[in-house]
Amino acid sequence: MKSLNRVGILGHPKRAKTAPVGTHIEQTLQNNGVETWHYEEWTPQQAREVIPNSDIVVAIGGDGAMLRAARLCAEFDVPVLGVNMGRLGFLTEVASPDDWDSCLPDLLEGKFWIETRMMIRASIEHEGHVVRSANALNDIVVSGLSAGSMLQMDLYINNHWATTYNSDALIISTPTGSTAYALAAGGPILPPDLSNILILPTAAHLSMDRPIVLSEGSDVAVRLSEENRNDTVITVDGTRLAEIADDDILYVSVSDHISRFIRMRDQNYFYRSLLDRLEPRVNRSLPETKTLKPMRGTSS
Repeated sequence: MKSLNRVGILGHPKRAKTAPVGTHIEQTLQNNGVETWHYEEWTPQQAREVIPNSDIVVAIGGDGAMLRAARLCAEFDVPVLGVNMGRLGFLTEVASPDDWDSCLPDLLEGKFWIETRMMIRASIEHEGHVVRSANALNDIVVSGLSAGSMLQMDLYINNHWATTYNSDALIISTPTGSTAYALAAGGPILPPDLSNILILPTAAHLSMDRPIVLSEGSDVAVRLSEENRNDTVITVDGTRLAEIADDDILYVSVSDHISRFIRMRDQNYFYRSLLDRLEPRVNRSLPETKTLKPMRGTSS
């Protein structure tokens, strides 16, 4: 990648502790001759005005901060580098603000690679016209307005009816989102370099309850069944998009935009990073002077 000339820094609007971190990052970049812009609090419109002329954007916070920044930056093909100040940090690359100074030399010398991840697009149609649309990096979720309300939803894959769900919600996820809400709901883990859509109901009752992984290029439509009696809402990456009525149709397809993340770790980082979060962090390597012995009651 070309040398860094202009870097944007996005703090977390609801986390005051990210402000001094952003200031430090800005100062270190400027000390190395890099032009910067820095928002501690920002709106999507403010960010869109400055992102296009940036080489990269540094997002400070957790995975939520990464999702917000990545969706915006994807519109302009600008990669995002995440500095973790959250609890999990699946998407961030710099483990903590304390690691920034040690990562900076590699960043300035271009010693990193760009990871691309697919996004999906939600389009809500009413009487044949698109009334709301948005891109998602994690997932698009159809759920009831009140907790625990059962929905009846017809699912169509590539314009063909597939099944009718009776469930609390329906998750339509990217591979990135497979380690988020979909994982908590019992879905499979998909590696981030895939381009497949994952479909998963939550708390399905007397209906299909298994996840479905679609082939690349497939699209999805969801329509409320005639039997549905509960108010329904669509959320995109956890943010409410719109309520839908019985005669509305939600279409989900692969987005034209792709999220880009700056990575400094090995390109096989994903599985180790994931399992370190799912399992106790135990060093399972053996001392060089010891060998495994058979357990009692087993033959050697």
